Amino acid sequence: MSLLPSGTDGLAAQIDQIAAEVRRRFAAKHSAREQALPLAREAIRHSANAIRAIHRGDKAVATDQLAQAQRKVQSACDALRAHPDVLFAGFIHDAQKEVAEASLTIALITRQPLPSPEDLNVEDAAYLNGLGEAVGELRRNLLDRLRDGDITGCERLLTVMDDLYAVLVTIDYPDAITGGLRRTTDVTRGILEKTRGDLTVAARQYQLERRMAEYQAAVASTGASAADASHPA
Repeated sequence: MSLLPSGTDGLAAQIDQIAAEVRRRFAAKHSAREQALPLAREAIRHSANAIRAIHRGDKAVATDQLAQAQRKVQSACDALRAHPDVLFAGFIHDAQKEVAEASLTIALITRQPLPSPEDLNVEDAAYLNGLGEAVGELRRNLLDRLRDGDITGCERLLTVMDDLYAVLVTIDYPDAITGGLRRTTDVTRGILEKTRGDLTVAARQYQLERRMAEYQAAVASTGASAADASHPA
């Protein structure tokens, strides 16, 4: 039995009804996307501000900016809860990744326990990509410490970076699941090796300068002793 109505008038009415329902659903989806998109952008902006603040040593501002970023991205997710195709289209992943990067960077620099994906309410792929990108922020912090001569602090950060890479390289799943984690891991490896080289050169230079200072102090002390011996009281 044919499901098509008899006559062209009935067919046109049926098509119009279907089209009206599709337009209604599209309108709802579009409205939700338009609501979520600026929220995701604001989450990314607050995350970047949080990272800048923690590099300046302003933990209070960093924490506040991170909290705002988390609220924005959660609101964006809530707006798209009924539209999973838009929710997982990409821009929410990017916002969650930036929130994860900011949160993990703050925790790693301040030596606090790492939040989990559940703590941050972000997807696993966004979390791991954020973890990889946090390595770049650790390099920035390491270079700041290097300029201040904090070799011990630099070595600690390099160890942390190495540990993070060691974990990321074990996540061997297709990019469709991990959100492009393989590329993030490759970039992480490059950052790690470059940082290792920079720190090695700086540490050797620091050791050389220290030995030269010790030698100069010893020479000065010997000279002073010889002068005292040649001019007895």
